[in-house]
Amino acid sequence: MLFNRHKSALVTADQALPGRTTPLFTVSDLHTVLGTPLTGPYPEGLETADFGLGCFWGAERAFWQLPGVWTTLVGYQGGHTENPTYEEVCSGLTGHTEAVRVVFDPARISYGTLLKTFWEAHDPTQGFRQGNDVGTQYRSAVYTHSPAQQAAAEASRDAFQPELTALGFGAITTEIAPAAAFHPAEPYHQQYLSEAKNPNGYCGLGGTGASCPIGVARTNG
Repeated sequence: MLFNRHKSALVTADQALPGRTTPLFTVSDLHTVLGTPLTGPYPEGLETADFGLGCFWGAERAFWQLPGVWTTLVGYQGGHTENPTYEEVCSGLTGHTEAVRVVFDPARISYGTLLKTFWEAHDPTQGFRQGNDVGTQYRSAVYTHSPAQQAAAEASRDAFQPELTALGFGAITTEIAPAAAFHPAEPYHQQYLSEAKNPNGYCGLGGTGASCPIGVARTNG
């Protein structure tokens, strides 16, 4: 996470790097921890949720540990450059944030529980940074896959803000928007903090200590 940490403004589509029509790499077939396929099509009945909460190494681990999560993978989302590389994203010239795709079984875990994990695992008030990681690629984001997810994400944000305010934090800066293209990250980023790869690797993820109210945003869609 060492490239161009001082990017403090999102690029426009006209300013962004052009990218490429096909990716320069492919991810592994199976999740290192869960043993499930990383990319779709996914089994019927599962749903997808996308989150950005800083460095995606620790963010992915926070979600794959939850019962009911079927698979996770990390990638780049919310930007303009097609099929970017990690170095391009870290330059601040693609507009993407580091994101985690969570594929889950709504019969075992609710979208509301995923949102609670998201809010409590990071500081959503920091804008284009997360702790010591600075840049637009570290911004907080929820990318939704249905109107129900959009409504649930907004409701959970509104419920969490008073909890943060009470602890002296500022306004939530999280981007909540319908999901656009998700570009999987390079293979070495996938499940980076797993026991099989880097169990003691860098993780800058840290919450605020605030608790997202239980019972908010229970909609699964």
